[in-house]
Amino acid sequence: MKKKALLGLVMMVIVVSSFTTLHKFYVSVTQIEYKEEEKSLQVISRVFIDDLEKVMRERYDESLTFLPEGEDPMVVSYLESYFRQKLIIRVNGEEVSCSFLGKEYENDLVLCYFEVLGVSGLDEIEVTNQALMDVFEEQQNIIHIKKGKERKSLILEKERESGLVKF
Repeated sequence: MKKKALLGLVMMVIVVSSFTTLHKFYVSVTQIEYKEEEKSLQVISRVFIDDLEKVMRERYDESLTFLPEGEDPMVVSYLESYFRQKLIIRVNGEEVSCSFLGKEYENDLVLCYFEVLGVSGLDEIEVTNQALMDVFEEQQNIIHIKKGKERKSLILEKERESGLVKF
């Protein structure tokens, strides 16, 4: 009886698994926090290393690798240039300048740090994030925006690369 049950279970797993395919999930998460006292936006983008590496290789240099130690010195320059084109922020209807502060590695992620200075108030924020969308059709860029105790989120995709949040 146990053998029949086990055989039935194995057959069911084989049948179910034959209808599924492996599909990689392409996602980045960007946090934007308004610091009222500092009149700034603090921005952190978390992107999978292998996805970002693929984009950077296709766009800039085929031999480029992201390594915590001993990486190509051009990585930072390429990241800064790439995000300047792909991450655009408008505060209260005006485009603001995002300064690239640097990056660090955390497990299989690259964390990119940005700052926007001179933000004297935040009534609305529009975010365009096209990062990785030029290579991955299924890319989703999740944006979390925090102002004081309020937190709002956007999910941006190829068909909707921008989103507006009002506080």
